[in-house]
Amino acid sequence: MAKVDIDLVRKVLRRNEVDYEIISQVLEDLELEIGDTNTPEAEGLLPPVKKQFVILISDPDGKFANELFTGWVLQVPEDQSPLEVGAKLIRAAYDFNQSKKGAREPAKTITDVCEVVPAKFLKPQHVWVKTKEPVLVIRTDNKVPSMAPQISGGSNLLELADDEA
Repeated sequence: MAKVDIDLVRKVLRRNEVDYEIISQVLEDLELEIGDTNTPEAEGLLPPVKKQFVILISDPDGKFANELFTGWVLQVPEDQSPLEVGAKLIRAAYDFNQSKKGAREPAKTITDVCEVVPAKFLKPQHVWVKTKEPVLVIRTDNKVPSMAPQISGGSNLLELADDEA
């Protein structure tokens, strides 16, 4: 909403030859309304919600293997359990499917939710999708070998893990 200076409102009212009693009443009402909206909540001055990153992995077969996975990077509030992400994405899909666009092309999979559903349906669920398209997720055993392996140009963690196995 546009913010207008009270002096500007006063000038416009006087220019249009409005009665001084009406001008003073309107200005008093405006000052009362401005006083009510100067709270931190009304001005949006609350501190931003601290968020944590979550990677949602697509594992359609239900088992982890030595393969590449695809997933989406999401953010959720720090005080929220990351285990709730799936349920929140489903609720956002239900809300989207009730909209006009969702009725035409409903979100049927989590992939649809991450790629198609607008942020206005995800934000009320306190989920922020950071990557609309899935990214590759590589598995690691979280160990650093005691001896430095010979690394050829273009090597990656997956090749290192295969060499150790």
